[in-house]
Amino acid sequence: MRAYVAVGTNLGDRWSHLASAARHLRQAPGVALVRASRVYDTEPVGPPQPRYLNAVLELETSRPPASLHEVLVRAELAAGRRRLSELRWGARPLDLDLLLQGDLVVRTRTLTLPHAALGRRRFVLVPLADLVPGLSVPGLGSTVAELLAAAPPLGLRPVGLYPL
Repeated sequence: MRAYVAVGTNLGDRWSHLASAARHLRQAPGVALVRASRVYDTEPVGPPQPRYLNAVLELETSRPPASLHEVLVRAELAAGRRRLSELRWGARPLDLDLLLQGDLVVRTRTLTLPHAALGRRRFVLVPLADLVPGLSVPGLGSTVAELLAAAPPLGLRPVGLYPL
């Protein structure tokens, strides 16, 4: 099943954190990294903090959403993220969000698919549109391109290819 993961980083060696996320996902059983969007330099949302590098990874996975989410959390922890001590929407070495997985709609205490803020996050929609602009987002009745056209403005610019 196809899955799309948003990748963000604004602390430490940001390019190295992007590479470590890809490496971690490639090593996870039941997960294959298919391709990556371009990488974007993005102004932060939330409290004052450094700029982000953002991208989206396309995966093929046999894992159910909760299990894939656990893989993402482990990758964040391996990059030095400490969730309990972080400010909400604050700076972090690595942030991995499961955006979509097939046509699944999931609502649990720990996971929402499609990602709850997907339609409002230009820093996610721009790289997702690099990969699948015509993809219809389950439960929203809009394509990625349509969501992007309606998303609030945000300063971001492409800065390179994802370090696979």
